[in-house]
Amino acid sequence: MRWIPIMVCSAALAGSTAAAQAQSAPSKPAAPQGVTHLTLPPVPKAMLPEVFAGWVSSKAPEKTIVAAQADQANAPALAEYGFTDSASATYKRSGETLTLRALRFQDASGAYGAYTFYRQNNWPKEEIGAGATSNHNRVLFWLGNTVIDANFSSIGPMSGSELRELASQLPLPDGTKAMAPPILFNLPKPQLDGQTTHYALGPAGYAGSGGVLPPAVVGFDLGAETLTANYILRSGPATLTIIDYPTPQMAAAQETKIRDYIKAGSKAQPAWPKPLMDSDIASLEVHRSGPLVAIVSGDAIPDESHKLLATVHYETELTSIPQPTVSEVAKTAKLLIGIAELVMIGVVAALLLGFFLGGFRALWRMARGKPVSSVYDTEFIRLNLRD
Repeated sequence: MRWIPIMVCSAALAGSTAAAQAQSAPSKPAAPQGVTHLTLPPVPKAMLPEVFAGWVSSKAPEKTIVAAQADQANAPALAEYGFTDSASATYKRSGETLTLRALRFQDASGAYGAYTFYRQNNWPKEEIGAGATSNHNRVLFWLGNTVIDANFSSIGPMSGSELRELASQLPLPDGTKAMAPPILFNLPKPQLDGQTTHYALGPAGYAGSGGVLPPAVVGFDLGAETLTANYILRSGPATLTIIDYPTPQMAAAQETKIRDYIKAGSKAQPAWPKPLMDSDIASLEVHRSGPLVAIVSGDAIPDESHKLLATVHYETELTSIPQPTVSEVAKTAKLLIGIAELVMIGVVAALLLGFFLGGFRALWRMARGKPVSSVYDTEFIRLNLRD
């Protein structure tokens, strides 16, 4: 019994040691009750930085959410493209000046459309952002849902790399807002002059970028969007206009309306715009494919114009059609049938098992000269009383 006092002493010693450590350890502050910790989202990037590539802005960029303040002359077109806000700033470096204007839109489609609206057909291509062009000291490019209009006091060999550095700092949209207009995938690529595409979502943007048809004939009130591009064919230049309508039925109705307008010629109302007036009448042709209506104009011979028009083809994406769901009554009936089948299988299995086990036992008793059943066997209880 010596182990009992030893255990008691050990427990007392351990208790005193723990108490001493608890007294010497600093007390922890009680957790505040009812306090909610909030995780704030990251601060969004500014459209225009105060400093980049050696360029320094003397003051913070001026911002506005009014399209007329961003560009009064083209405010209706900006509104059609989904203008949200803009920022402008003037930068200085070594006696040089750089003026930047950033226009932001709801999605990348609006930014691309605004970029093609401002870009002129004869401006050369530059490698900045998702697409860029220049005109002397002016450089225009777009990336994500932002369009940048840059004006240098004197452009230099490093101006392109400086704007690429600026492009790397621009905020980018997420999800579907970062997608380019789907109508671009219906534009034939061979012989296309890529610097002449113009995407429009309304009459102001379409007319301002040199549309071939009158905006009233296009049908923007129906939700149409247009894409215009020039092609360099062997017999002469041609202009292809693709109009995308919400449904094929709308496209069929507008196709008839456009055909009748072109056939009317000088008697058409409203009068033909200059692009139609300058076209070879024999080369004017209209074609529909699904919700797309395409019009070719220009000076190319009819054969080449027809071939260009024939390359416009709408392809739908096939999706699986959901099958009708099974009703609750059918589910219940299927469950009952399954239970009945399971019971029947159990009964048959029991009969087979009893037949094989009972039959084997009967055969074994018959082989030993006993009755088939053990009912007639006399059982004796034996007591061993010798112990």
